[in-house]
Amino acid sequence: MAQELSLQHWIQIKTNRNFYSIGEESFRNRYGIIYVMERIIAVDIGGTQMRAASYADEGIDPIKHKRIPTRAFEPGGLDRLFQVIRDVWPENAKVKAIGLGSPGPLDPHTGVLLAPPNNPEWHDLPLIREISDHFGVHAYLDNDANLACLAEYRYGAGRGHHDVLFITVSTGIGGGVIIGDKLLQGYHGLAAELGHSIIDPDGPPCSCGFKGHLESFASGPAIAKFVLEEIQSGAKTKMTGRKELSARDIAKAAAEGDALAIRAYHRAGTYLGIGVASFLHAFDPSIVIFGGGVSLVGPLLFDSFHASLKERVFHPRYLEDLVITTAALGDDAGLLGARALAEMKLENRTIA
Repeated sequence: MAQELSLQHWIQIKTNRNFYSIGEESFRNRYGIIYVMERIIAVDIGGTQMRAASYADEGIDPIKHKRIPTRAFEPGGLDRLFQVIRDVWPENAKVKAIGLGSPGPLDPHTGVLLAPPNNPEWHDLPLIREISDHFGVHAYLDNDANLACLAEYRYGAGRGHHDVLFITVSTGIGGGVIIGDKLLQGYHGLAAELGHSIIDPDGPPCSCGFKGHLESFASGPAIAKFVLEEIQSGAKTKMTGRKELSARDIAKAAAEGDALAIRAYHRAGTYLGIGVASFLHAFDPSIVIFGGGVSLVGPLLFDSFHASLKERVFHPRYLEDLVITTAALGDDAGLLGARALAEMKLENRTIA
């Protein structure tokens, strides 16, 4: 009995939780001492789906994984978030922390969602307080582009680099910046909103309502909007008659030799080069990583991007030994970034 109490006492000291039974999340060594595994839970809150996963300290494959529809315009979103976390909660392991990624704007310092798109129920929601109070563990929050950057830096294309610029080109344009191995968040937690950099103050309206942002020139919807406007103006193209177009449709037309489609991507790449030249001047990274669906078209976008970038950096030194590549982690970047955020917060080395 004394030995049993001693063993239980040892586990309570080591885990700050109750006595665990032997299971897949724990093991007994040859001396009879039970070691309880520790886990981190990562959550990726997207516009169409919520994903959660639990991770061990080693490896990038999740032990448990769950995805559910976000149902953003329906009430009960916080309850759905609680449930998807419970679905991956380990039965016999200690959860060290929960990392969460969400579209911004948000404040990672206070853990408050300020005005997430497509989810009015969550405006000014103190999400981290809600999660921490409900589950009784530390929780950490950042925007999805920052976490994709963090994931690529820690596990993907940016491994081995200390200064990283990440740009995602998709429905919108997002960004993240690592400086000296630290994620740049800024005083208000709103740093690296690279897609909202002003390229032309008299340019087309951005999704945010302001004019001339990089996103309004080079995102997927911006490419489609340009093509539709050119068709209305009488441009000749095999896409004539289409009332709706996606960036993917236009890339397909470009592959078939359509001049307007090729010009649309050339234009987007040129403006992307203008934006990235300014980012190099500001951050001087050793690697630029592109993510997002639009970046997958390859030379169609990047031939003009490289030409524009080379033309606009004010000194060639910025381009010496600069690596420009695409993201390695795909759809898993959000979850792995949330995991990395929690790990690095626990190590106290994410804030710049």
